Amino acid sequence: MENIVEVNDLAKAFGNKQALNGVSFQVKKGETFGFLGPSGSGKTTTIKILTGQVRQTAGTANVFGIPAMKLAKPAFRQRFGVVTDNSGLYERLTIYDNLKLYADLYHIAQKRINEVLEMVNLQSEYKTQVQKLSKGMTQRVLLARALLHKPEILFLDEPTSALDPANSKHIHKGLKELNRQGTTIFLTTHDMEEADHLCDQVAFLHKGTVQLLDEPKNLKRQYREDIICVELKSGRELELPLDASSAADIERFISEEIIERISTKEPTLGDIFVEVTGRELV
Repeated sequence: MENIVEVNDLAKAFGNKQALNGVSFQVKKGETFGFLGPSGSGKTTTIKILTGQVRQTAGTANVFGIPAMKLAKPAFRQRFGVVTDNSGLYERLTIYDNLKLYADLYHIAQKRINEVLEMVNLQSEYKTQVQKLSKGMTQRVLLARALLHKPEILFLDEPTSALDPANSKHIHKGLKELNRQGTTIFLTTHDMEEADHLCDQVAFLHKGTVQLLDEPKNLKRQYREDIICVELKSGRELELPLDASSAADIERFISEEIIERISTKEPTLGDIFVEVTGRELV
């Protein structure tokens, strides 16, 4: 599968502070790639480099097969979308009028505005002024704006950090549908549950370097304990070895119909991050 993003030995320093150091990864066309780490780990800096807003100190960063700095040119702006903390919305205008300005700029049919408002669950709020919105609602307007022109790749920097669970779920559903339609998604987050739910690949970023990179299921398999957890209907909980020695016990439990639940002892992505880096995701 073709790579849409290729990063090799990327480094970025701000004065004496090293934000990124030797970062390398590839993002395949059509996948959702999770760039995971706590605040201050270099996630936002990476997005700014990949979208042509900031120049790296060393290494290479290519998007669409060209140096990322070229994405700052108008000819490339319609090929990607980005959602960061910097809103750039007109606060005195309504949600709809903000989106209409952007739609007019890119010669986008106005019916598309209604489509993206539905995707972010703001259909009933379209007449509301942006200055009256909560942080979470503003975040959804930014996402709607980034989706208007149907970008080939969407860069999302903590897109659901200010949202309640119901709206996060709605956004996740929309992102999955976008991905099924072929949009590549580059997601930065410290929400490991969100990453596990959405991402085909994840990279763990810590102190400006990539510590792990793989599919979530492979990482959980690699770091799981070789234990089978069995909860019986009586409430008793057992931990059995994940090997042939447990077969007789499990067969007996099944024949006696006393199993309530059975599972492997699999870590979350958050558990793995803490084990690898020694740092909580805050």
